[in-house]
Amino acid sequence: MTLAGKTAVVTGSSSGIGLGIAEGFARAGLNIMMNGIEPADAVEAERARLEALGGKVLYTSANLMDPAEVRGLVKAAEDAFGGVDILVNNAGIQHVAPVEDFPEGKWDAIIALNLSSSFHAIKAVVPGMKARGWGRIINIASAHGLVASPFKSAYVAAKHGIVGLTKTVALETAEVGITVNAICPGYVLTPLVEKQIPDTAKARGISEEAVKRDVLLAAQPTKQFVTVEQLAGTALFLCSDDAASITGSAIPVEGGWVAH
Repeated sequence: MTLAGKTAVVTGSSSGIGLGIAEGFARAGLNIMMNGIEPADAVEAERARLEALGGKVLYTSANLMDPAEVRGLVKAAEDAFGGVDILVNNAGIQHVAPVEDFPEGKWDAIIALNLSSSFHAIKAVVPGMKARGWGRIINIASAHGLVASPFKSAYVAAKHGIVGLTKTVALETAEVGITVNAICPGYVLTPLVEKQIPDTAKARGISEEAVKRDVLLAAQPTKQFVTVEQLAGTALFLCSDDAASITGSAIPVEGGWVAH
């Protein structure tokens, strides 16, 4: 089965992992609804670049912390393309602090975006997928959906929640042609991570290479960053017929991190 002509919604796809997955989908000929927090004109160059690779590409800056806007995002894709075949829940934020100092507003925001928005998007797409007898839901969790690190209570809680949500919806949809899986990446050298490296090097008095090797990649035995292309390839595989019997899985793509 070819994926060309099918429609994917990819949240948080104006940069980083989401953009990489959207590009992989575009190269496969899918129609894509991109989403991010930037205004449309700031993303237009990337939107046009992806559209030149394959199918039709649209963009919306829907606020995923608002359930009504999540529903609006799905409806916009359904109205534009006739339905949503593939949903990739990728949008997320992070905050690092000891639990006793963790700002309650940051906790609420991380849970709302990293976990609850995925629930609202899944709830919105499942009826159409059931009606068509085919669907792929891919939740971008994290190695932190499988193991914990200190000072990331909200992020780890949300990502563990994503893994549980994935398993539950997979069981509910197992007989209707829908698969639901989570991809659990390790560290990816996204623009957001790259910006942190010089400051970390200065703060610790070490080189930027040492930050990458001994700080960011300390838990990844390969000592290599996961690439967005590898994550896009994993997502495409999960959408294929070869992966039709893979559902309810949390798939580590993290250089051996969780093997410890």
